Amino acid sequence: MTGSVVRPPAYQQLADDLRADITSGRLQPGERLPPEPELCVKIGVSRSTVREALRLLASQHLIVTTRGVTGGSFVAHPDAGQLAEGLSTGFTLLTHSAGVGLADLLELRRALEVPAAGLAAVRRTESHLAELRGALFDPLIDDLDTMLAAHSAFHRALAKATGNPLFELVGRPLYQASYGEELVRDLPVDYWHHIDADHRQLLAELTAQDASAATGTAVRHLDYIALTTSTPSGG
Repeated sequence: MTGSVVRPPAYQQLADDLRADITSGRLQPGERLPPEPELCVKIGVSRSTVREALRLLASQHLIVTTRGVTGGSFVAHPDAGQLAEGLSTGFTLLTHSAGVGLADLLELRRALEVPAAGLAAVRRTESHLAELRGALFDPLIDDLDTMLAAHSAFHRALAKATGNPLFELVGRPLYQASYGEELVRDLPVDYWHHIDADHRQLLAELTAQDASAATGTAVRHLDYIALTTSTPSGG
């Protein structure tokens, strides 16, 4: 005997249909969705169902709703920061699971950071360089939280300097992933001096637009992190 199929709530079905229209491009960024009464008649659902579906899409940053005579629900323009929030949640859940560890994160970082360093060296602007300089830290005076935040900001700025928003989108949640308290505590004493030196070297190579040198530094940077985080106490 087969079990009965449980149908999702009506608002979920409507949200799924509208989401498919948005992600497929049938509804473009900035395009207005049909008014609520029209959706009610067209789909045959109540106004409360339509509103619940729109609230769900808004919570996923797929639409924005405005009030007034010219108001309504509009397809949202893609925003790397908002889209990265969803990815960040997924990264956090995975990094706390038994199947994903720091080695997996470093493998992904290597796939992204090495080509990103080369692209950033060619495409960076003065604004990008200023943002990278602002993300440097001083291991002699800055505390751990400051250095962790600066490390994340530097690599997000490097991804941004590629001029490719997809690097920024994927990189943002990746660099927000936590090492874990135990690992951070067991890093070698000169770890943050080494990271700081690498960041400053990368900045110099991006300033000189030396793509070959920048990719080489990115490789050595990740090799060092992999070596010092794969053995107890960085040994």
